[in-house]
Amino acid sequence: MILSIDDIQFRYNGHPVLKNVTFDVQQGEVVAILGPNGVGKTTLLRCINGILKPSSGTVMVEDENILKMEAMAVARHIGYVSQRQSTGKITAFDAILMGRRPHIRFRVNEKDLRIVDGAIKSLHLENLALRHIDRMSGGELQKVALGRAMVQEPNLLLLDEPTSSLDLKNQVEILKLIRHVVKEHAVCAVMTLHDLSTAFRFADKCLFLKNGGIHAAVSPREVTTDMITEVYGIEVDIHHHNGFPLVIPH
Repeated sequence: MILSIDDIQFRYNGHPVLKNVTFDVQQGEVVAILGPNGVGKTTLLRCINGILKPSSGTVMVEDENILKMEAMAVARHIGYVSQRQSTGKITAFDAILMGRRPHIRFRVNEKDLRIVDGAIKSLHLENLALRHIDRMSGGELQKVALGRAMVQEPNLLLLDEPTSSLDLKNQVEILKLIRHVVKEHAVCAVMTLHDLSTAFRFADKCLFLKNGGIHAAVSPREVTTDMITEVYGIEVDIHHHNGFPLVIPH
């Protein structure tokens, strides 16, 4: 087990956002956090990586209590890809190299450069390595962000809406890359998604949030129409194509 969340609770201005959230993630697993807008999906990710401090509960990554660590130590365990990526006059290579910061003591060494080069090749960014990231498309920028998280050499990847604002081709490519990274590096990933059919295709487990808690934690094949209706307030049908569930609203 890589990630263990136990009884996480979080309040914002006294209002409960997360209540009694408990779940585990195994090595090699991709977990999708699902639910309507405002239910606390991004808040949960930020509590897991320590950006937000829960009012109670524990977050354990490889038996280390993340909530008691300094930010730089957390970054050696968790790679976080936010929903919106900042841009600037730096190259893709330098942007990815920034992910090595938690491991760099005095200066960049040969190992750091080798790890960055490996990430660039894995993400097929060789032709873009020296391009400034403010001149990149959304899909290219998302790959750079994933590369920056990869070179942290984390046990856990957290991704907030990794396919947001991407076209269909780039959505599929990014999610395939995430699955490849999880398998290749023997880590795990937790990501928030809005598109249910996409989540069912690429995730091993789906966590449905409702009223700040986990309403259901199931594999994609175990999802029912009642679960979706109860969480999203809309009636749907579920059809299967090539073994994957597809959600069709009434």
